Amino acid sequence: MHTGNDPVAPPPLTVGVAGAGTMGVAVAQCLAGAGHDVIVTDPDRHALATGPARLRDGARAAVLLRKAPPDAPGTLPARVRWTDDPGDLAGASFVIECAPERLPLKEELFRTLDAVCPPGAVLASCTSAIPVGRLAARTGRPDRVLGMHFMNPAYAKDAVEVIRGPHTGAGTLDRALGLLAGMGKHGIVVSDAPGFVSNRVLMATVNDAAAVVEAGTADAATVDRVFQECFGHAMGPLRTADLIGLDTVVDSLDVLRTLTGDTRFTPCALLARLVADGRLGRKSGQGFHSYPGRSGPGGSPSAEGAGHAITAR
Repeated sequence: MHTGNDPVAPPPLTVGVAGAGTMGVAVAQCLAGAGHDVIVTDPDRHALATGPARLRDGARAAVLLRKAPPDAPGTLPARVRWTDDPGDLAGASFVIECAPERLPLKEELFRTLDAVCPPGAVLASCTSAIPVGRLAARTGRPDRVLGMHFMNPAYAKDAVEVIRGPHTGAGTLDRALGLLAGMGKHGIVVSDAPGFVSNRVLMATVNDAAAVVEAGTADAATVDRVFQECFGHAMGPLRTADLIGLDTVVDSLDVLRTLTGDTRFTPCALLARLVADGRLGRKSGQGFHSYPGRSGPGGSPSAEGAGHAITAR
């Protein structure tokens, strides 16, 4: 039972990661760094083929940030297996889902995970906005489902937003917090709702900030500078959006609009246009800002402050 005491890190486990995108690879990196055997599954063969190189790039970035030992780029890939068969998760005792932020896709994936994973396995979602209860309802184990919302880049962040669903058991929460402790992270536990705390607030802020640029009030660099220099934020909302990925931002806004009915979550035209043009942020080298020196999954720390900001057009 969760008592608020320091969580106990588990011994090495077999942990599954469903999704080999930017976040899935980074979460796999963190798990492997904690000594776990990791199985990453994704139907996209290209994502699987590029996964090992992206994981090594992330490990190099973590070494630069002193978040991993110097040998991490060489040792971590050996702990990770890549597969397109979700049935290979049959031996996993804990699975973290990191699929794109689309409700039907995640609901179907949770049905699949429930069918292939052992009955005692915990199923966690790295969802940005979808209520955990919606996903848990697609399984026969709602007491063993919760949210673990890692922020990008996962290897650089010490905190994870942990979402306790309406049926999440205390033992499940303890297991999740213990897993995070073993990765050198701590969970901040919140209740279930669309967007939780982080993205219920952040996505609306990003959308409004993009609308300010679209209206010509200020360019992206100036918007971010106001938040940094006036409010003391480490990073402004538009550079944060670039780090998250503008496609993920738009998907999250769509989920929030669908589940809340609040039209303020309708992506503004500038956001939609950037995504349509393939300007997805750091991972594509262009977003609200440009990142000509970008390297590694989702951009590297050296890309911070690089390039030029978008202006209204």
